[in-house]
Amino acid sequence: MKSIAVRLKERSYHIRIDAGLLDESGPLARAALGERSRRAIIISNDTVSRLYGARVERSFHRAGFDVHRLTVGDGERHKTLRTAASAHTFLIERRVERSDVIVALGGGVIGDTAGFVAATYLRGIRFVQVPTTLLAQIDSSVGGKTGVNHPLGKNLIGAFHQPSLVVIDTETLGSLPPRELRAGLFEAIKYGVIRDRLLFDRIAREIERLKRGEPAEVAHLVARCCRIKADVVERDEREGDLRRILNFGHTVGHALEAATGYRRFLHGEAVGHGMRAASLIAERMGLLQTGDRMAIEEAIRRVGPL
Repeated sequence: MKSIAVRLKERSYHIRIDAGLLDESGPLARAALGERSRRAIIISNDTVSRLYGARVERSFHRAGFDVHRLTVGDGERHKTLRTAASAHTFLIERRVERSDVIVALGGGVIGDTAGFVAATYLRGIRFVQVPTTLLAQIDSSVGGKTGVNHPLGKNLIGAFHQPSLVVIDTETLGSLPPRELRAGLFEAIKYGVIRDRLLFDRIAREIERLKRGEPAEVAHLVARCCRIKADVVERDEREGDLRRILNFGHTVGHALEAATGYRRFLHGEAVGHGMRAASLIAERMGLLQTGDRMAIEEAIRRVGPL
C-alpha cells in the first residue's frame, strides 16, 4: 500500500493507495478517526452504490461503525444547495453527531458535495474520501476544496474542509466507461504541465497503456499526481498564491460547464478545452513557446475526443 502524507498541522491526513483497498476502508478510517466515531454516513450515487456500496458498508461495520447510506443524483447538475440540504435533513433526522463521519463514495461530484455537507453540518464534522473515478483519485479528493454549483457559476458556494483520510482503490477504475477514464487523463496532463515535465513525457509515451487502464501504469499516475497536489496544498492550503497553478485550464473549463448547464461536458473534458485555450493565450502573450503549446495540444488530442 502506498501512503502519501498531506502535512497541514492539526489538519494533516494520509492518502492510502492500493488495489482492493475498499475492503480495508473501514479499518483505515477507524485508525484515522479514533474510537469516538460511532456512525458512518456513506453518501454516493445510485451507480456507484450498486457497484461498491455494500463492500464499503461491510468494511465499516467490521470496524465497529453503525452505517447509514444516502444516495443522491449523479452528475454536475445535481451538485447544488438543494442536494446538500437534502443530505443535511438526512443527518438531522438520524441525530448524527460531530464525532461521527461522512464517507464520500464516488467521483468528484460526490466528493465535493459530501465534503460541503460535512463542512457545514454542525459547523463541521469529519469526512473520508473514497474516490472511484480517475479524476477524483488524482485531483478532487485531495486538498479540502468542497462546494456546490450555482446557475451563475461552478463551485461558487463552498468551503475549505480537509478530509480525515483519502482511500484510493485503483481497482475501481476498471468499472469506468472509457469517456470517464479519458476525462481523468485530461486532468492528469495538467499536472505534467504545471509541475513535472517527466510526468508529462511519461503520460505522452504511455498514453495507450493508460487508456487501457493497465494497473501498474495507472497506479504510478495516481500516486504521482497525488504527491504533486499534496506538495502544493502543503505550501498553500487556501489558494493564496501557489495553489492557483492547479487551476490551469479551469477558467475557460468552468465557463464552458456553466454555459452548457453542466450537461454537455464532463469536468475533465472542459478542462481539456480550457488547457488548449490557456496555452494558446500564453503563446500569444509570449509566455509559452510554440513547441510547448503544440506538445500540450498533441497530448490532449491523443487522449481522445473532447
